[in-house]
Amino acid sequence: MGEVAVAFLGIFGVAAVPSIVGFMISRAVLAVGEAGNFPAAIKATAEYFPKKERSFATGIFNSGANVGAVLAPITVPLLAAIWGWQAAFIMIGMLGFIWMSVWLWLYDKPEQQPRLSAAELAYIRSDSVAPVEKSEEASIAAAKKVSWFQLLKYRQTWAFAFGKFMTDGVWWFFLFWLPTYLSAQYGMKGEAIVIPLAVLYSMTMIGSIGGGWFPSYFMSRGYAPYDGRMKAMLMIAFFPLVVLLAQPLGAISYWIPVLLIGVGASAHQAWSANIFTTVSDMFPQKSVASVIGIGGMAGGIGGVLLTKLGGWVFDYYKSVNDIHTGYMIMFGICALAYLAAWVVMKALVPRHKEITDL
Repeated sequence: MGEVAVAFLGIFGVAAVPSIVGFMISRAVLAVGEAGNFPAAIKATAEYFPKKERSFATGIFNSGANVGAVLAPITVPLLAAIWGWQAAFIMIGMLGFIWMSVWLWLYDKPEQQPRLSAAELAYIRSDSVAPVEKSEEASIAAAKKVSWFQLLKYRQTWAFAFGKFMTDGVWWFFLFWLPTYLSAQYGMKGEAIVIPLAVLYSMTMIGSIGGGWFPSYFMSRGYAPYDGRMKAMLMIAFFPLVVLLAQPLGAISYWIPVLLIGVGASAHQAWSANIFTTVSDMFPQKSVASVIGIGGMAGGIGGVLLTKLGGWVFDYYKSVNDIHTGYMIMFGICALAYLAAWVVMKALVPRHKEITDL
């Protein structure tokens, strides 16, 4: 939980600093801290759910970030108006520490969890080759940690990393550029953008939970967990293609690109609920968080590159008075990214092969 504490200290720091440089430093501290949340969450999911339920569980907790994104534009301005902008940061940081305290109080390994019955533990371990005893768990926990260099020797690591690299940037592009797009194309400013963004984030909640459930449909028809997940991801990868219509149909109403981009962003969350879970399908529990971290770094790099590319493309086509083409290019990249990522992942790992030599 050290990463969480660092993250919320970063939030407090934003409220305490009076300068732009200080603000940037505090945001960097926040980023360092929150980076550990997803690897830890996926590892906890792998500990508490059998493979057939992991993507659904991931989709549910992943949707929580979107709930926050819907509530933030409503609550933060209200808090800032009543108590000042510093208080808004401090109060949000305090909520994080409260949540962290509850987590530390409630969480324990399944084998040491007093609120877990023997039947529930057996269900969690239902897809294990053999029952896992407490002594075996202790030996796993005490085992030597696996280094990043060891993990990079596996094609499964690269499949996940490339999948994240090619798709995470699309999510950040949608979030960062949609307000600018609505402002540039439709003259929308300030509060006028809040409702379209709230609608988009609400759509992504549905995508996250629905996409997490989707593989269970195939598993109920005899597919192995990994195979069902990859089939679901292939079908999900077609949904972002509707983003290709956002610019051509945008002349009718601004709601058309908002809803089409919402479908694309919703598909991303459905994709995320599954791609994260492929790691726990292939790697032992002690390596899950590390592989997720590698993929997160790859996704961050992809996000930086796609955002920079968007800036260059828009600047160029704006200078030649053809911004329409600029948006078509970027929406085309976003629309095709998931199919391309799926092909790369499938090429690297054609068949499910669980790592057993770590």
